[in-house]
Parts: sequence; structure tokens; C-alpha cells
Amino acid sequence: MSIPKKVFGIILAGGEGKRLMPLTIDRAKPAVPFGGQYRLIDFAISNLINSGLRQVVVLTQYKSHSLDRHISQTWRMSALLNSYVASVPAQQRLGKRWFSGSADAILQSLNLINDERPDIVIVIGADHVYRMDFRQMLEAHIASGAQATVAGIRQPLAMADQFGVIDVEPDGSGRIREFLEKPSDAQGLPDSPHEILASMGNYIFDTDALIAAVEHDGNNESSDHDMGGDIIPYFVSRGEAGFYDMRDNEVPGSSPRDRAYWRDVGTIDSFFDAHRDLISTLPIFNLYNMDWPIYSQAINSPPAKFVRDSVGRIGNAIDSIVSLGSVLSGTHLERSVVGPWTLAAGGSTITDSVLFDHVRVGAGARVHRAILDKNVELADGATVGVDRERDRERGFTVTDSGITVVGKGVRIDP
Repeated sequence: MSIPKKVFGIILAGGEGKRLMPLTIDRAKPAVPFGGQYRLIDFAISNLINSGLRQVVVLTQYKSHSLDRHISQTWRMSALLNSYVASVPAQQRLGKRWFSGSADAILQSLNLINDERPDIVIVIGADHVYRMDFRQMLEAHIASGAQATVAGIRQPLAMADQFGVIDVEPDGSGRIREFLEKPSDAQGLPDSPHEILASMGNYIFDTDALIAAVEHDGNNESSDHDMGGDIIPYFVSRGEAGFYDMRDNEVPGSSPRDRAYWRDVGTIDSFFDAHRDLISTLPIFNLYNMDWPIYSQAINSPPAKFVRDSVGRIGNAIDSIVSLGSVLSGTHLERSVVGPWTLAAGGSTITDSVLFDHVRVGAGARVHRAILDKNVELADGATVGVDRERDRERGFTVTDSGITVVGKGVRIDP
């Protein structure tokens, strides 16, 4: 269904992503590769484009070169119809300072809104993995009469202290009673006492109301200038904030198993687990839904290839994703995601791992429960993820759950 109003999309992509180190040492968090051939930003942009938006800006700040390059090379829209996805760096329009928060990023970028003069602005994050039809949320926002609408997804009550929680009015008005940041004493939903509504970081605003809110927030010296922490509570205090339950969102092509999937991949463990969600026979998140595709850069590469190694050993690939350009020779691959142009030599083993592009795995090398950034090279017989203490001694990041992360361009010797 078409929306009879002009809608403008803003993607907040200036996050530093400290908890994803070392994957974010020299790239912005939204530029981190995901699922083989994608970048995290692709999910946000694809959802907006699939929802019919044709004017989208991406506000960047932290180490944004690879993110800017990816957007410029991938997201080319028709200028004839004034359609675009544009990367916009911090412009310092309000003085010699960078963005001090997500709300300040919008305040410093109001020229973008003023140029397009939309009726409604959608503001979303750049680093979540999900599918969502924003047209349905737009219809609900317009029908509700709210000035701001927050998208929420149901989560177990026991996990309330991990999210921004939308405390809903029990009268069925669709309004937010209070917006709670990681509460320890949250109450369950009126229709489901064992669940809470967690904020997805996706918001819809009437344009004039958003402008007034960020300008008011900009004059508040005690504010953290955060969309979830400051702007939404501003609307809640005025009785102007509504919520949208992701349970009501019907994405074309979704299955009961992956319907309403949403994951914040802000930590190494959640990033790793999100990859695990891709690889089962009936995946928890299905990359193969062509009714709501996730777009990314077209890779000019040959197909992936599986061959015997030089002594005739036959490899296998079980419950795994292998990207274009990769060649696996006599390799045992299991429960893993392999990025483009990965080469694995005879007798090598890759299990429960995520490999980015241009990784080299030598003959007889072993990779287990590891995330390898681009251009990592394992010499013949080398191992990673097999001995956690040794991995720590070599300076690799090892999480409490035992995932080893190796940064860009590292060579690993036996």
C-alpha cells in the first residue's frame, strides 16, 4: 500500500563499535562484513528500499572510508527520479565539533531535511540484522496520530536489562507510558506478562515534531543527545509517543521460523551467533527470501569451487555458506560462513567459524570457533581457535565464550 505523504529516510551509521574490536579497528561498525558477501549496512538500506523509500541518507562519522566507498559503489539509484542513497559525513555545521550523539547527528544534519521538506522522517540504526516492511509501520504511525512511533520487538522478560524497554500504556491506546533503559524491574506486557517490548532502534517522526525535539535537545546541556535516551522520552513526557509491535509486521516471503527476526550484533558473541542463524537447513534468518531481497555489491567473481587436493583427498561442506570466488581443496568445512575469494588447501579443517574475504588457509591448517578478518593467512599446519590460551598469548581477542577473533592481514604460523 502506498503512503500518501513524502517520507525521508535517515540511517545513523556513525557508531564506533568498540565491542566488535578488532573487526572495527579501521572500519565503521556498519561496514563490517556479514554473511559472506554483505555489509551490516545493507540490511538497513535494503529494508528502506524494499519499503518504497527512494531518498535515503546515511550519516557517518567514525572511520567511514570503507563504508562510504561501499555505499557509493553499491547503492546507485536513479537520479532521473531524484532517488538516492547518499553517504553524509559529519559536516560541523554548528561549530568545530563532531556528533556528540545520535540526536546531535540529526540536529547537525537538519539541512538535509530542510532541502527535501518531507512530511515524515524515518530514523533507523545501521547495524542490526533483520527484515522489516516500514510501509506497515508508516500506516500505523499515520493512523495513530502520534508525533513519534518506536518499533519494538518482543523479548523474554528476563532479558529486559539488555534492552531499551517500551513500557506501554495498559489502556490499549498504543501510547508509550515510559521508555526504560535496561531496567532491572521491568513489567511484562498487558497481553503477555512474560514478555517485554524491546526497542529496535527504529523510529518514525512527523517532521516538524522531530525538528522541534532535536533543537530543544540541542539547547539542553545536561542531555546525552541520544535518540533513545533523550528524544523518545521527550515525546513520551508530552504524551506524543506511540509504539509499533514488530509482531504485526508481515514481510513478503517470510516463514514462521524467521518472521520477526531481529538481532543486534553489537558484540562478538552476538555477531557470531547471528551467523549461526544463517546456516541451518531451515535457517532462523533466511538470506534466500527473494520476495524481500537483501541487496549488496555485485561481486565480479567466478563461482565457488570444491575440488580434490593434490593427493586426491575429497573435502566436504556441511551446513555452511561459501561465497563467490572461493576455492576449497580437500577441505572439511562445517557450520561455517566463508567470505569471497577464500582459499583453503588440502587437509585443512574449518569448523564453527566465520571467515571474511581473501582468507588463506594452508595445508593441514585448522580453524575452529574463530572469526578471521580479511587477508588473514594460516601457514601450513597452523591452528587458530583450537588452543585458546595460546591464541591469547599471540595477542588475539578471545571472548569469554571461547571465540577467537583475528584482525586484518595477520599471518598465523604453526
